[in-house]
Amino acid sequence: MMTKGKFTTLLSTAVPLPQENVDTDQIIPARFLKATTRDGFGENLFRDWRYDTDDRPLKNFVLNNRTYQGKILLAGKNFGCGSSREHAAWALYDYGFRVVISSFFADIFRSNALNNGLLPVVVEDSYLKECFAAVNKRADTPFCVDLQNQNVTVADGNPVPFEINPYKKACLIHGQDDIDYLLSLRQEISQFESAHSV
Repeated sequence: MMTKGKFTTLLSTAVPLPQENVDTDQIIPARFLKATTRDGFGENLFRDWRYDTDDRPLKNFVLNNRTYQGKILLAGKNFGCGSSREHAAWALYDYGFRVVISSFFADIFRSNALNNGLLPVVVEDSYLKECFAAVNKRADTPFCVDLQNQNVTVADGNPVPFEINPYKKACLIHGQDDIDYLLSLRQEISQFESAHSV
């Protein structure tokens, strides 16, 4: 795990990727998992969708379309399925994404994302379609993701709530991973140990 910046509210445009059942091998192909550090994975994010066999950018892939920018990835249903590789979350974060919005995430991907400072936001299928429609109509549509109040707002629409584990929410807000969180409780742990020592 790695400590990331504090997350409270993100105001950004979104990059639309409507494909469903995007697996972790599509997010970061297995041949790029040999690195010993977590940096540099972003350059190979969606590698086989972004580039042809001669490493030329494919014009029809959304990450190669400068019309769409932002720190939010708008993804189709069942994002992050397949293997349990944590590198998928690393690649998305390293590329610059801080939020992924979808109607369903694979459980392990969701956990890996939260452990690495990437916020997976689950919304209803119908709302996800509205989000895609808004971005397709206007690429600079603003999204506001408010972690403290657990809601997402598109343009001037109404806030839509999302669920998140309270512990992971606290870690994101304070920019902590599990070890940081435990270290922040050193005084309480010491007091507990002193009170219960035999």
